[in-house]
Amino acid sequence: MICSASSPYGLVSVSTDKNKLDVPFIQHFLKDIYWAAGRTMAEVQITIDNSFCFGIYLNDKQIGFARVITDYVVFAYLMDVFITEEHRGKGYSSILINSMMKEPKLKEVKIWRLATSDAHFLYEKFGFKLLAHPEKLMEKIIK
Repeated sequence: MICSASSPYGLVSVSTDKNKLDVPFIQHFLKDIYWAAGRTMAEVQITIDNSFCFGIYLNDKQIGFARVITDYVVFAYLMDVFITEEHRGKGYSSILINSMMKEPKLKEVKIWRLATSDAHFLYEKFGFKLLAHPEKLMEKIIK
């Protein structure tokens, strides 16, 4: 466990222990969300196996997830950040992102990136900004 705190709703904790992750819960959420629609259980497991993962729990029940792809020195990319709908608006996403930003294993990372269509306000609280030079980035999407 990397963080725990009391909330009006109970004990909130954030953990990087992959053994605590509820993979069916994660896949059930991701399969219907715009950025991961259709992701299978096998694909979710592969992404977990190859990422630095964070689970957020309320009274030991998982309510959210996030993962980081990183080399632990130069670059980190945040992915699959979510809090279930019934737990939104209570500050849990901020607790999750704050825990990620303060994680000792990630303290040397110099460049953090992410993509979002609807949560700019959240990430701006942690210093994220629109790309200064988006014209320098490229991508290849295989469907």
